[in-house]
Amino acid sequence: MNKKVVVGMSGGVDSSVAAYLLIEEGYDVMGVTMQIWQDEDLDIMQEEGGCCGLSAVDDARRIAKSLDIPYYVMNFREDFKKNVIDYFVKEYKEGRTPNPCIACNRYVKWESLLTRSLGIGADYIATGHYAKVVKLDNGRYALKQSKTIKKDQTYALYNLTQEQLSKTLMPVGDYTKDEIRKIAEKISVRMANKPDSQEICFVPDDDYAGFIESYSGDTFKSGNFVDLSGNVLGTHKGIIHYTIGQRKGLGLNLGRPGFVVEINPDTREIVIGINEDVFSKGCIINKVNLMSISKIEGEMEFTGKIRYSHKPAKCKVSMIDDENMKCVFEENQRAITPGQALVIYDGDVVVGGGTIVSKI
Repeated sequence: MNKKVVVGMSGGVDSSVAAYLLIEEGYDVMGVTMQIWQDEDLDIMQEEGGCCGLSAVDDARRIAKSLDIPYYVMNFREDFKKNVIDYFVKEYKEGRTPNPCIACNRYVKWESLLTRSLGIGADYIATGHYAKVVKLDNGRYALKQSKTIKKDQTYALYNLTQEQLSKTLMPVGDYTKDEIRKIAEKISVRMANKPDSQEICFVPDDDYAGFIESYSGDTFKSGNFVDLSGNVLGTHKGIIHYTIGQRKGLGLNLGRPGFVVEINPDTREIVIGINEDVFSKGCIINKVNLMSISKIEGEMEFTGKIRYSHKPAKCKVSMIDDENMKCVFEENQRAITPGQALVIYDGDVVVGGGTIVSKI
């Protein structure tokens, strides 16, 4: 009997081709779109109506029909609200810069979807992410970078558990984007040229501060810009408008470029320095998730990324205690930002990662 796999389908190129590739490999494939943010009421599972974007569902349904596979929409609104949106707002209010895609991957696209999928008899879930799932010689599952590093998405997936990885398929990771688009042309010409999504899905206009104020109903008080010595330089609009390393939009006339070095939610002060002040040698992380190995022993050398677009840099990591890890880079790194993730690699394999608490 063929193994059953639920493919998360967004109506885009990558997830649609993932479904096609799995069919070609002989899997029993079902397409699912996750309804995560719209206000419409929706049954937990249904074939018609509902969406996490009407065009996404229309496209996904059309592709599923062309592939001759069952297609459903599943409601994950509450999971998304709790684990992604509420977390996103809380982090900004506390002076940190979160990565909601990492939270969505861990708690919605995997934890919630996998649980629901296993409950309806599936053996695996699959996505169109540019990454590879591998089982290592030590018996552990890990992620390996995709064929095209420019498109690689392992950074945002570092927090997946061993159980989740063992039941995950990522067929797109073995192809370049151009190869995926060529395959897509065989499925649907209209879909093949659909642009990749860019913004955070629930803040389509990129106005994070406006969204936070509207969603929370809170008014965020202004505060002082100060220099590294505590001297007041001016007044800011509220801490949710700023992030570490920011230069544009400060509204300060310093006679030189100013950069956000630190955000203090308790005093509502934002520390401004010069570009050199934004560099630091490393960071402390918590909520550590290890993937390719079961523990960090002593001081270990890897490469680390402090944001999605960051080029991996040589570093040494060691555990401070059971919950906190220290990472020291060989060369100082720019704008290490609390709330973002540090992801460490051994070559092209994800070792693990965690949430940045502070720079050192």
